Amino acid sequence: MNNLDAMMQKKERLLCYYGDDFTGSTDVMEALAMNGVETVLFLEPPSAELLAQRFPKVECFGIAGVSRSMTPDEMERELRPMLERLKSYGTAVVHYKICSTFDSSPRAGSIGKVLEMGREIYSERRYVPIVAGVPILKRYTVFGHHFAAAGADGETYRLDRHPTMSRHPITPIHESDLRLLLREQTELPVALMELPALDGEAEKVAARLEQRLENKETAAVLFDVLDVSRLETTGRLIWQEALDQQMSLFVIGSSGVEYALTAHWASEGLVDRDTIQLQAPGEADQLLVVSGSCSPVTQSQIEWALGQGYAAIKVPVQDWLEPKRAEESRQALLKRVLPLLEVGRNVILYSAIGPEDPAIEALRKVLKVLGLEPADSGRLIGMQLGKLTRDILQASGLRRILIAGGDTSGYVTRELGIYAMSCISTIVPGGPLCRCYADDSRMDGLQLSLKGGQVGGADYFERVRRGGLA
Repeated sequence: MNNLDAMMQKKERLLCYYGDDFTGSTDVMEALAMNGVETVLFLEPPSAELLAQRFPKVECFGIAGVSRSMTPDEMERELRPMLERLKSYGTAVVHYKICSTFDSSPRAGSIGKVLEMGREIYSERRYVPIVAGVPILKRYTVFGHHFAAAGADGETYRLDRHPTMSRHPITPIHESDLRLLLREQTELPVALMELPALDGEAEKVAARLEQRLENKETAAVLFDVLDVSRLETTGRLIWQEALDQQMSLFVIGSSGVEYALTAHWASEGLVDRDTIQLQAPGEADQLLVVSGSCSPVTQSQIEWALGQGYAAIKVPVQDWLEPKRAEESRQALLKRVLPLLEVGRNVILYSAIGPEDPAIEALRKVLKVLGLEPADSGRLIGMQLGKLTRDILQASGLRRILIAGGDTSGYVTRELGIYAMSCISTIVPGGPLCRCYADDSRMDGLQLSLKGGQVGGADYFERVRRGGLA
């Protein structure tokens, strides 16, 4: 029995998590797997029997969701039962995974609403830790203000001045202080462990946290994140809080939560990073890219791939808002895609190229005429993209695909009939290549990369096709 096993005798597993979108869910799985923690990601809550029979060695597991596009009422109906289910698994930590760019608003993906539900469901706990920063992804929180790089090699911006997040079509960010951003979504008080508070001896840092908890009204504590050393300190504080009681500790945050915890576990010898067995799977003959992302990063990736001979087809998303027109449109696209694959082309299906694509404003107008919310577009378009992707895979036999866009990824993956994924290899931080599990033999073993809008350099598509090989 190793050190971690000894500490966890009274808990079946270390951590379980729910991702508010699919790409973020694989990001967490990657963070754990690359640090020597065996992890699997499910599309629906797994039964005890499935965990025991198919995945007996996993120490952490996640459930990929789509709550980033939900309204608060939808969260109350659909997410609350999920958070209660997560509590029943008895893991030391239950993590509600959010995007590292804090995508949320009072009407869509409200993190404040999640905090309120978490405080009610996990009422035995003193507070909810919140961690947004992820240095490996170039996301930083400094004195409560959040910063993010624009792409893999881009400039770092304050969140409310970020070229993508400040103009996001569903959750535009106008405030970089995350406490003020949360105040628009909930009245619950949020304290801050700023950078200086995280410096120094462990006992003094712990005492500073206790000072912030002296106010019994404090519902959550936001942790600054600038570098790995302070992130490890945050991991230590979270883990100590988690082990203080038998009930699970509820945490809100990006994959910074996992990087924090694994950094602490490694420093204490609780996990062995030398056991990492992720390997590049080799080059695929062809790649299908399905993109519902309108970020400038994805735009640069599409444009780069076109320069390398990829074929691109723009999907008529306005047709897909009406079920009667969607079927005919999908069949027409299928007839265009299959001949390209038959002659060996790599194919990109995309809904828009970049935030300035006229298709975005045209889509907004149609949504308004139909009485739909902007968040509805992710669900409606994602479902149709999923059906089209399934038809393409079944007809072509392709074994490696890439899906770009957090909301898109969730709906597409569900349409493929996949029930779980594990990490095969890291392509770039936040964009791993995964192995899919499905009852349908045509989908079982499928290699899938789920890419958020801000993930990867210009050559990311080709890196996925080559399996991470240089």
